[in-house]
Amino acid sequence: MRKWLYIFVLACVLVGCKEYQVSNDPSLRLSFSCDTLSFDTVFTEQGSATMQVMVYNDNKNAVVIDRVWVDGSFFHVNVDGEADLSQVTRLQVNGGDSIYVFVRVEIDPTKANNPVLIRENLHFHLSSGIDQQLVCEAYGQDVTRIRSKNGRSEYAKYRFTNTKPYLLFDTVIIGQLTLEAGARLYMHKGASLYALGDVESKGTKENPVVIQPDRLDNLFDSVPYRFAAGGWNGIYLQATDSQNYNLQYTDILSGNIGLYCMSDRKDKLPRLTMNGCRIHNHAVYGLVLQNVHATVINSEISNCASYCVYCQGGTHDFIHTTIASYYGETNIRIQSTGKENVAAVYVHNLSKETPETVTSFYNSIVTGPREKEMVLATPFEQYYPGTIQGSWIGQDTANNVFRNTFYKYKEYVYYDFRLDSLSPARGIGDSGTASKYPKDREGIARTGEGIKPDAGCYQYQP
Repeated sequence: MRKWLYIFVLACVLVGCKEYQVSNDPSLRLSFSCDTLSFDTVFTEQGSATMQVMVYNDNKNAVVIDRVWVDGSFFHVNVDGEADLSQVTRLQVNGGDSIYVFVRVEIDPTKANNPVLIRENLHFHLSSGIDQQLVCEAYGQDVTRIRSKNGRSEYAKYRFTNTKPYLLFDTVIIGQLTLEAGARLYMHKGASLYALGDVESKGTKENPVVIQPDRLDNLFDSVPYRFAAGGWNGIYLQATDSQNYNLQYTDILSGNIGLYCMSDRKDKLPRLTMNGCRIHNHAVYGLVLQNVHATVINSEISNCASYCVYCQGGTHDFIHTTIASYYGETNIRIQSTGKENVAAVYVHNLSKETPETVTSFYNSIVTGPREKEMVLATPFEQYYPGTIQGSWIGQDTANNVFRNTFYKYKEYVYYDFRLDSLSPARGIGDSGTASKYPKDREGIARTGEGIKPDAGCYQYQP
């Protein structure tokens, strides 16, 4: 027994000695888990998430790294637990072994309106005299910051221009709000935007207004943070008098609540008009209408953990609008909250404390995987004054209403609420309604010779 133990120990020692032998052979190289370490757009002075690189020694013998440095000042590196690169000397990487390298980037204000590419080389100088390099690159974007020390920023009026993006850190309260075409608002975790007066969002099909989370890196693997709901709080239009809200081609993405439009009035209700908008991927509600008259045209409201649309008090007309409730329909866990077992649309007409709720759907779609995707809470449903015309409302039992209702992250296929070739929403739209809105959200004609208008905001295209 002792003889076999002696042989085993001797073999381990011999193998260990051979493996740990240092070589200065200039033909030996380290290998990296990537050739270029690329960061997504980083806001100036904001810093970035930390990215990881593996450095491998695939050789038989050990290799010694004499020193490590970056030929610039934007990227900050931690090598095998050491953040001070001047202390990284004579670092031995044994044969078949590896080390961790962590990199983050901080970009100073550039005063540039467009992203600027920052590229630096991370050098690994070996004791053999060989210098190996890893390219680090990031796009730096200067932004206008809106921040307050007490958690609230208040403005009598504010105009968001398209000159450069805005980064909102907390609760911003504005009286009169204007957003120019192409304005970009990045919302930090917990940030909210309140408007107490008139709102004018002037996006266009070619140059929309976009409101989204400020995390532009990846959650993990190839999944961007913007695919995860709850990245910020929400947009609140809170009428203090009889206000007008006009939103054209405005995308509100991946918050807790997309757009919450409310008032305490029983008469002279505020009026909301939405045209070409997209409210998508929210951890609670998409669009909430309380004591508001609303007209929603050529818009998509999709993928919310609770109701995509909640209506209580006021007259609400949805015209060529797609309401799709497929939140969490994926084989990868990216959401912080699960889908509630609720309908895509809830119409509340039971309260005596609010004006009557009259919600109508013209050439629209309300659907999802649940058995009942629209709930009409009213005393006598058969006498409800709302209208449903030229619309497809019901359960998507065959998963053929839209092109794709399931997020396939390995195939890089995201939800697509344009119509499937077999969609039951094709050709059912009312021609009279379509003639008033002859083009869909993407500018495709839905009227003309040989064209039958489809329900929803997207006219079918092969």
